[in-house]
Amino acid sequence: MKKKKITVAVSGLNNTDNPGPGIPVIRGIRESKEFDVRIIGLAYENLEPGIYLHDIVDKTYQIPYPSAGTDPLIQRIEYIHSVEKIDVIIPNFDAELYSFMRSSDVLKEMKIHTFLPTMEQFEERHKSNLPAFGKKYGITVPFSRPIFGENEIFGLTADFTYPLLVKGKYYDAYVAYNPEQVRMYFNKIASKWGLPIIIQEFIHGTEVNVIALGDGKGNTIGAVPMRKQYITDKGKAWGGITLDDENMLELTRKIIGQTKWRGGMEFELIKTISNDLFLIEINPRIPAWVYLAVGAGQNLPEALIKLALGMEVKPYESYQVGKLFIRFSMDMIVELEEFEKLSTFGEL
Repeated sequence: MKKKKITVAVSGLNNTDNPGPGIPVIRGIRESKEFDVRIIGLAYENLEPGIYLHDIVDKTYQIPYPSAGTDPLIQRIEYIHSVEKIDVIIPNFDAELYSFMRSSDVLKEMKIHTFLPTMEQFEERHKSNLPAFGKKYGITVPFSRPIFGENEIFGLTADFTYPLLVKGKYYDAYVAYNPEQVRMYFNKIASKWGLPIIIQEFIHGTEVNVIALGDGKGNTIGAVPMRKQYITDKGKAWGGITLDDENMLELTRKIIGQTKWRGGMEFELIKTISNDLFLIEINPRIPAWVYLAVGAGQNLPEALIKLALGMEVKPYESYQVGKLFIRFSMDMIVELEEFEKLSTFGEL
């Protein structure tokens, strides 16, 4: 069968100790049996490793930070599209999703396809809205509430016992054992991601995760549960194993069915000793460990592209249990002239 030629733009090329999903997403796309893909990297910083992985990314363009707003981003995408004729864009950071979701109609007019959550789906699963989300859909979630200033920290004992979790609205989560640690993490996170800071009840148990893809009509196209085997000091999985856990899959299908989730997502769950599942977070995009799902038999990046292009996609019915992923780091040797070219011209 002759492969269909397409051009796909992907962000999240920062494959460091806090890895973005871009490189594993691209690896999945490269393994597609249906698409012959030219990959355009979208980079925010000129030291993102994916920029220089020329066997993975065909060409890279710098794009403005999400904080610059929607208009500068779309103007830059228009220019890139005029050169590259992009078919599909896959944004991979929470902070950039708002701009891409808001601009989905504009992108569609340019004949650039996306497959992203609706604004309502994106907003209601926010960490600060998780208690209301749990109540609406009948999902067990830990007690949490947002705080907006240091003056609220010493009053937390009215609602929480230590330890507790201190979370940013986009990224970062720390376990705090006393008010002084809460204050330290509050300032650390707020300086990076702004307010509010979410305080969440600490649930004792094992952290497990599910990567999933919804078709926007309530159907689960794919879902793979995983347990982290090795965790970095940033709380990121550096190794994990696929699980045979019907309860996790059932919860996933329930949430996607009720919300009619559109696009990729990740559930972060705590499994207690009594096998109860607490939903602690919903990430509204493909996670960085997506290549484990590909290796286990579910090529979710390929399926996402098909959904974006309006193609028929049959749900995956199985995956291989006991598949492990183990990350590794290696040194790349990069020519200074490449770095200078990207810094000067914004493309490489």
